[in-house]
Amino acid sequence: MKFEKENIGHLLFPRRCPVCDRAMFSSIFLKTELCCPTCRSIPEYVQEPVCKKCGKPIENEREEYCYDCQKHPRNFVQGKALWLYKGKVKQSMYRFKYQNRREYARYYGSEIVRVYGTWIQRNQIEAIIPIPLHRTRKRQRGYNQAELLAREIGKQMNLPIYPDLLKRVRKTKAQKNLDDAERKNNLKKAFKTKENKVQLSQILLVDDIYTTGSTMNEAALELQKAGIERVYCISVCIGRGY
Repeated sequence: MKFEKENIGHLLFPRRCPVCDRAMFSSIFLKTELCCPTCRSIPEYVQEPVCKKCGKPIENEREEYCYDCQKHPRNFVQGKALWLYKGKVKQSMYRFKYQNRREYARYYGSEIVRVYGTWIQRNQIEAIIPIPLHRTRKRQRGYNQAELLAREIGKQMNLPIYPDLLKRVRKTKAQKNLDDAERKNNLKKAFKTKENKVQLSQILLVDDIYTTGSTMNEAALELQKAGIERVYCISVCIGRGY
């Protein structure tokens, strides 16, 4: 059998399953194999009822909005997420962000397009913008995980990516260690936009994890200042809303 260069690379460094992190030697021959077949059913997909604004699952189907969206006005039109942030998914996201598992982005992006591709098209998204990292954090990590994800979605949806339109100009603290008030203050004036030369009006903002929505909200506000009329959001995973 004649091996291509890509196959040789996979043989030396086989793609890893995004859920269990085991090496998938079958991906050498099956290029579409992005996740172990037995692991595909492990992540818990977001299901209705969900918040009509951010897409966070809510317990009471009579409620239209989650606690966070009731309490805080949103600058984005609507948000969606793929999985609940728990268990194996939580571990997967940690490896994706901090252990150089860049290849996970391909499966995450494929699943987002499979589940929400029609939603993206219906909202007439013109371009995709990833939530940026501060330059020092990106230099330390070597990559921006949101940008990797945005590129995968853009490639599969045939949409342009603008990773430099939105900049993080303040090195903020990790949001997970802060309460609601601290999260909001932490992100004030954290983002700046370049001139919207391409005159975008409807964009999709992409991040890996959605928690309270403070990051997406501040980024959306800054993009609106640049003249973008409608900002939609999507993430790989999200917590529950109460």
